[in-house]
Order: sequence, then structure tokens, then C-alpha cells
Amino acid sequence: MRKLLLFAAALIAAPAYAQSGNNLEIIHHPNYDKSVFMPFSPAIKIKSGKILWLAGGTALPVYHDHPHKREQVLQYLNNDLEAQVRRTMDGVMETLKAAGASPKDVVHVFIFRTRPRMGDIGRSSAVVNSYFAPHNHKPTTTNMAVLELGEPEQLVEIQVVAVVDN
Repeated sequence: MRKLLLFAAALIAAPAYAQSGNNLEIIHHPNYDKSVFMPFSPAIKIKSGKILWLAGGTALPVYHDHPHKREQVLQYLNNDLEAQVRRTMDGVMETLKAAGASPKDVVHVFIFRTRPRMGDIGRSSAVVNSYFAPHNHKPTTTNMAVLELGEPEQLVEIQVVAVVDN
């Protein structure tokens, strides 16, 4: 019986820690229903570390000319939301790695989309989530439609906040 109680206590406590990096604690409500799929965590508590703010990333390479060159804009900013989100997240992951961070260190993801269409929030979230799923991590997110971004062809900009030890 004691082993069963310890096992049950571990299961109850597990949601708070299961998805977090070393510096983070995932927060769930007491009535959290695990059968409901949520692509994000309701809250993440920072236990220790330093805050890492990433600049807003786009589908353009992390390092690109400013003002933007038309050929780069046409090459990278095609009219495909999922492709732009993938290229943007590739750049985000590269920047996290350069900072000594991993996807498990991400506290919040801000997703800004233009030209909203029905289903865009789900499509963009699915791509973003695919970068965190292998790490069993769901950061908090904000996914919103905005009037415009830096270029007319730009469909998405993503900003990330993480917590790191170094």
C-alpha cells in the first residue's frame, strides 16, 4: 500500500516537473485533465538562471542585409505560412544553441502572423510545437494576428524568451 501511495504522489507531482528544463517548473491547475491536448503550458515558473531574450526571427536568414534585398525577400518569404514558420524556427533553434540553450529552456514563444486565414493559428502552432515535442516541452505561447510585419511578403515573426544557467 505504501508503494502505491508513493507512486500516486509521484504521478500527481509529475506534471509540474515532467516537461521542464533544469531552471523551469511547469505549472498546471489542480483540475488539469491530461486527456485534453494542449499545445502549450498554462504557466512556467522560473526557479533559477538568467533570462535570454531572442530577437524576433523571420524566415530570412538570421544574418541578412538591412534594408532587405529584394532577391532575399523573394527567395525566403514565399506565400507559405508553414514554410516560413519552419525557417523561422530553424533560426530560433540556431540562436538558442549559440547561447548554450536548448528548446527545454524556452519559457515563452510569441508568434505574430499577418494575413490571417481560418486555421492559421493551428498550422503555425503545429509547426512551432514540432520543435519542442522531441524534448517533451510545451512553453507558454502567444499566437496573434497583426496588421503587418517588416515586409509585405512576411507572414510570421517569432520571438522567444528562455532561461539559461550560463
